[in-house]
Amino acid sequence: MGEQKDRMLAGEWYIPDDPELEADTLRRFALCAAYNANGGAPAEKRAEILGELLGAVGDGVRIRPPFQCDYGTRISIGDRVFVNFNAVFLDAAPITIGPDAQIGPNVQLLTPTHELDADRRRAGWEKAEPITIGGNVWLGGGVIVCPGVTIGENTVVGAGSVVTKDLPAGVLAVGNPARVIRELG
Repeated sequence: MGEQKDRMLAGEWYIPDDPELEADTLRRFALCAAYNANGGAPAEKRAEILGELLGAVGDGVRIRPPFQCDYGTRISIGDRVFVNFNAVFLDAAPITIGPDAQIGPNVQLLTPTHELDADRRRAGWEKAEPITIGGNVWLGGGVIVCPGVTIGENTVVGAGSVVTKDLPAGVLAVGNPARVIRELG
């Protein structure tokens, strides 16, 4: 592997403008374009494309196009997950979604983070931190999940919320930044 890809996979600072990473991006671009163009195709055809695009796809996964991701190979989706229109999953670090999760329209799962130092940011340095979404989580429309966040199973995140820190299992969280407002039965 190339140095920058090795650094990215190790969770270290890397420059994404790298020929090997660009090849991965072009692969993803073609597969996302095929998936998005085949939204009306039989479920088997869509599942075949997802199987090639993503790292792991459980049984009964439904992702409504359009769908976009950075690489795809670092995304693992459990059984019976539903992802609504306009999802953006930036998977420079792993994104793991547990079974039976429901993801509303326009949800963004963002693993990359950028340098605060102006010179390093201008040079293009970034790193990424994994995102984990537990089983049976519901992310309302327009939710943004930031790098390094884990959301516990059975948690609900209200529409438009920005999740900047881990959320425990079995709670309702809302707002920007998202905060727990109550436990769920």
